[in-house]
Amino acid sequence: MMLRSCYRPLERCFGRIAGAGGDGLMWHADLKHHASGDYSIAVVQANSNLEDQSQVFTSPSATYIGVYDGHGGPEASRFVNKHLFHFMHKFSKEHGGLSADVIKKAFNATEEEFCHLVKRSLPLKPQIASVGSCCLVGAISNDVLYVANLGDSRAVLGRRVDEDKKKTVVAERLSTDHNVADEEVRKEVEALHPDDSHIVVYTRGVWRIKGIIQVSRSIGDVYLKKPEFNRDPIYQQFGNPIPLKRPVMTAEPSISRRKLRSEDLFLIFASDGLWEQLTDEAAVEIVFKNPRAVSAVFDLHVLLTLCCNSH
Repeated sequence: MMLRSCYRPLERCFGRIAGAGGDGLMWHADLKHHASGDYSIAVVQANSNLEDQSQVFTSPSATYIGVYDGHGGPEASRFVNKHLFHFMHKFSKEHGGLSADVIKKAFNATEEEFCHLVKRSLPLKPQIASVGSCCLVGAISNDVLYVANLGDSRAVLGRRVDEDKKKTVVAERLSTDHNVADEEVRKEVEALHPDDSHIVVYTRGVWRIKGIIQVSRSIGDVYLKKPEFNRDPIYQQFGNPIPLKRPVMTAEPSISRRKLRSEDLFLIFASDGLWEQLTDEAAVEIVFKNPRAVSAVFDLHVLLTLCCNSH
């Protein structure tokens, strides 16, 4: 059965309620059907300007899931929300189905189109050069799951195991975090910039690329990718010039591929607002114990849960 994609604002798709304790507005829906099972969604507006977006698109042949955690403004996450799935669907048809290469092409096309938008908008809105978005995408087709990621949103799978005749669940992380708080990510960035001893610095209590941003991959943030966008008044925003010899961020996603199995129960796609509060194991345990009321349990930033059918 074909279901419409929720490209519209979430409050119009799912309705709106006040967040717990009045901390923000939460949009939510519990267990709606998709081609491979069911999904639920929850969103809290943690900032005065909602910069995050999320969407689910389902057709008879595939299901796409996206969580886009914006920063610096909402333009990049909204742009990704509008264009990325279009490119994935287009390239999938052209190349005879989903693949890692198809997903990379879709990410690259989205990045290129957003850079064109930034260039056109720069004279009237120069700050758009510093707008970006983390981007987490899942795609399911023919019982194969692809997970693509830029930034520090995360996808985690809940898998059933039988121990001593008791059914329980374990967490399996399916995405790679691109945050320089992680030592391996710092080393990766430093290895790409051996001539820059200040490529990653510890400032304001965390590690940051050039003292500015924690994530090493994103859509947008073109002032940290293209020298021609790294100029006044961007300098004024951060106090000092940021000379670029080469891009210090990338839009190249990390992609994993996994065959879904009968013991795979559900997937959680969420921004760092959730993972800063909960471990993978704790989040999976909550979903496992509350399968019918997930969005009432999770109320941090963006969360999508996807329940898998038995295969």
